[in-house]
Amino acid sequence: MIVTIPADGVELEGELLVPDGASGLVLFAHGSGSSRHSPRNNFVAERLRERGVGTLLFDLLTEAEDQTYETRFDIPLLTDRLVDATRWVRSRDETSDMSLGYFGSSTGSAAALRAAARDETDADAVVSRGGRVDLASEVIDQVTAPTLFIVGGNDHQVLELNREAYDELPGEKELEVVEGAGHLFEEPGALESVADLAAAWFADQLG
Repeated sequence: MIVTIPADGVELEGELLVPDGASGLVLFAHGSGSSRHSPRNNFVAERLRERGVGTLLFDLLTEAEDQTYETRFDIPLLTDRLVDATRWVRSRDETSDMSLGYFGSSTGSAAALRAAARDETDADAVVSRGGRVDLASEVIDQVTAPTLFIVGGNDHQVLELNREAYDELPGEKELEVVEGAGHLFEEPGALESVADLAAAWFADQLG
């Protein structure tokens, strides 16, 4: 279902898909330069739905905003948009009672962690794929939702950043390294590993 999410004076386009009987819903926060049409996130989202978890993929920025480099990397703005989308989900009759999770990619992971650190979102789980988790370093110790970091074994700098942030997480957590994978998980079988790890995490935590 194509949806429009009001957020701070703008409207964000998205797609909400909820399997019958789903108890949980995952909001996706894509990386800079990407959108709700991201093939990688859509691949992961499909795997989540196969496990009975609903998905909301949406654009964190309008088309005009996405033309500006600075806006793409405005993590506080992206966080606010994710929180706005969370409020919108909570306001809808069909999704208001669902457990909620965040799936963040690259810079979107920082927005996901920052949103999860806010009491108002009451997030139940977080998954970060190749995340720039260092951009949420000042709030990482406030993220109490069960959190899974997935990083490519060949994504050396991001892996080191994830290890440092992982040590600061106070709650239930796991760090999964997909051996042989780079930042975009383009290697054979790498994205499938990401999707399986994320689906298992969300099915367990949101079920």
